Amino acid sequence: MDRMIYIGMGGAKQAMEQQAAVANNMANVSTPGFRAQINNYRAVPVVGDEMATRVMVVATTQGADMRSGPLMQTGRSLDVAVRGDGWLTVQTPDGGEAYTRVGNLQVGAEGQLLTMDSLPLMGDAGPVVVPPGSSLTVAADGVITALGAGDPAVGAAEVGRLKLVNPAVRDLVRGDDGLFRVQPGVAAPQADLGVRLLSGTLEGSNVNAVEAMVDMIANARRFEMQMKTLQTAESNDQQANKLLAHG
Repeated sequence: MDRMIYIGMGGAKQAMEQQAAVANNMANVSTPGFRAQINNYRAVPVVGDEMATRVMVVATTQGADMRSGPLMQTGRSLDVAVRGDGWLTVQTPDGGEAYTRVGNLQVGAEGQLLTMDSLPLMGDAGPVVVPPGSSLTVAADGVITALGAGDPAVGAAEVGRLKLVNPAVRDLVRGDDGLFRVQPGVAAPQADLGVRLLSGTLEGSNVNAVEAMVDMIANARRFEMQMKTLQTAESNDQQANKLLAHG
């Protein structure tokens, strides 16, 4: 009885959290470079003075579906997609590094090259800064060239190189902001010259809308099953009390 209540309660709580993760995935089905969140769970005994039969369901480290999304041709010079494995490097608000596949870039008011979330793109020597008003081209190796208005096409100058990295998947942790970071204790990856970009292209979300809808239905049914477990435990408890009362 006691074990049934704890399993049902923990299962219902985690089913709700899983539903929230699936709903977030569904909301980002059209977000460029988005990686679907995957939640993992495990059963652990409740530590303390409680009965040894009590077991709770807890969430483990959030994972992500690392499959690549579909590539979409846009023709925009500041749209880039990582071809195969690899990541773009951005500077987080706290000054650290994070990694993303979101490649629809823009130029800020001060010439900084930014993601659509206004995070600076990192280069070989820090955040990349380009001449305002210039026409930019991003090469396959991440080299950025700028051409000023009225300049001849042969006068394009190299203004920076995007920091492209390819850390091991096991070393990455997905954050609540959708960015990836290396796990604590793991050194930040160095630039990998083997990573290649496709210019004028965006990588789409790897969320499959149909699969997400099926997962939402399955989670709702799992929640109902756990609630049924609690109702059964309550019914059994009431029957037991009646037997004791008449005993």
